[in-house]
Amino acid sequence: MLSEESLDKDWQDFANCLGVDPDLFFPERGASTREAKEVCRGCVVREDCLEYALRNSEKFGIWGGMSERERRRIRRQRALERQEALEVIAETQAIS
Repeated sequence: MLSEESLDKDWQDFANCLGVDPDLFFPERGASTREAKEVCRGCVVREDCLEYALRNSEKFGIWGGMSERERRRIRRQRALERQEALEVIAETQAIS
């Protein structure tokens, strides 16, 4: 039986970055991320990679074609959306 972690990482076998120098995806602060994002651009598992990084709170590197700052923006947006959904549910239950 496959573990959840194994299933969670199966997408990596199909990634464009497979075999590429990992240092490309972990540039020094202030360095360009353009080359790493270019590798990600046409990748068939880009969304899986991004979701993996978001679920695992990856704080460094380019994942799914996005930088740490870009992923933080997504996490904040999702948190706001969850909060709004909870508020709607609470209001609906209060009306009932």
